[in-house]
Amino acid sequence: MKRNRNQEKRVKKLILTTGLFAVLLVASTYAWFIGMEKVAVSAFDVKIKAIDGLALSVDGAKFGEEVTINKTNFDTVYTNDNQNVWGDLIPMSSVGIVNNTTSKLVLYEKASLTASDGGYRIMASQVENTADKEGEGYVAFDLFIKNLSGEEYYTNYNPLNEEAIYLTTDSAVTVAAAGADASAGDEEGVAGTGIENSVRVGFAQIARVKADVTDQNTITGLDCQGGEGVTVICDQRVAQIWEPNDKDHVQNAINWYGKSCKGRTGVAAWSGACGTVADDNAYPTYAISTVIDDSVTTVDVYDGAAYNGYAGSATYLTSYDYFTDTEKDVSGEGRKAFMTLAPNSITKVRVYVWIEGQDIDNYDFAQLGQAISVNFGFTKEKFTGTDVNYDPTGTATLPSDVRGN
Repeated sequence: MKRNRNQEKRVKKLILTTGLFAVLLVASTYAWFIGMEKVAVSAFDVKIKAIDGLALSVDGAKFGEEVTINKTNFDTVYTNDNQNVWGDLIPMSSVGIVNNTTSKLVLYEKASLTASDGGYRIMASQVENTADKEGEGYVAFDLFIKNLSGEEYYTNYNPLNEEAIYLTTDSAVTVAAAGADASAGDEEGVAGTGIENSVRVGFAQIARVKADVTDQNTITGLDCQGGEGVTVICDQRVAQIWEPNDKDHVQNAINWYGKSCKGRTGVAAWSGACGTVADDNAYPTYAISTVIDDSVTTVDVYDGAAYNGYAGSATYLTSYDYFTDTEKDVSGEGRKAFMTLAPNSITKVRVYVWIEGQDIDNYDFAQLGQAISVNFGFTKEKFTGTDVNYDPTGTATLPSDVRGN
């Protein structure tokens, strides 16, 4: 019995649960397109628990099994050059590139948008997040992860030396009951209007040091410039970005797309219907990958093979390979790692939360009074208890075909 209890306890400890609870209250008509109104963040707590061999910190000094960061303490968790930001949310777009000069995620926002013959012509500017501060319109904070697995510290960057980390299967972005639509006369909450399907959470690994480093300033100051004993990561890989609800599309979003999108056959040629969008199917997001300035007047938000069929804007819009809920929900041997961490190391991870403006579910009128709850977690275990027919009682017997004589 003692062995069984120890096994059960170990399985429970092998889960790193990250609770990211966000209430995003839409004060007025929300849209990437026309309104581009801000989404006020009223409550947003991040609670993180550690698993075997991992310890966590938001200040680079105190590592433990659990940390919490929120709108109240985000700028006080450490005082030396703290560049965390907790602002109102407006639509952004990113393909996960980290600027090696600023050590910040490259983000783009709408500079101009006007109706086109088959959708909306867009121009976009890069968010001004410098080496000294972040921009506005999103949430960003530092998370320091100490991985105590193994004794060897690999000073060189090589993913083959790193351990796989998986996104837990209960990670989800949903509409909270608190987000009632008063205009619909429903005080108990309403079905989502699609805004919850446009949320993105990015994890940009910046740099790492050996796990026995204790100087807080060294740890919090990790950046893409490196230094003695520092292994730079941000110039080697893009941020891992999670797209929740990749197969979910509300009818209002589908209707908006069907009405506003028209097939495109050339720079100034529009004809026929766009590709079909239906619920319970995944579609690409053609995220903005570079500045679209006033010298470029031909980029439409619906450009791409899956939508209006036009590939002429590929220089500016990239079909980005997110880590999706579809991948998260794969079970057994096919389960895909979310990210990797080096053994015997402390890694600085810059976490970003935004609303992806190029998501097909990001449409005008999506909508008043909604609240969004975001929850995610990590585990080192590839298999769940269901995958291996785990029996917590310890009384299960092997199937007859493998039991032997």
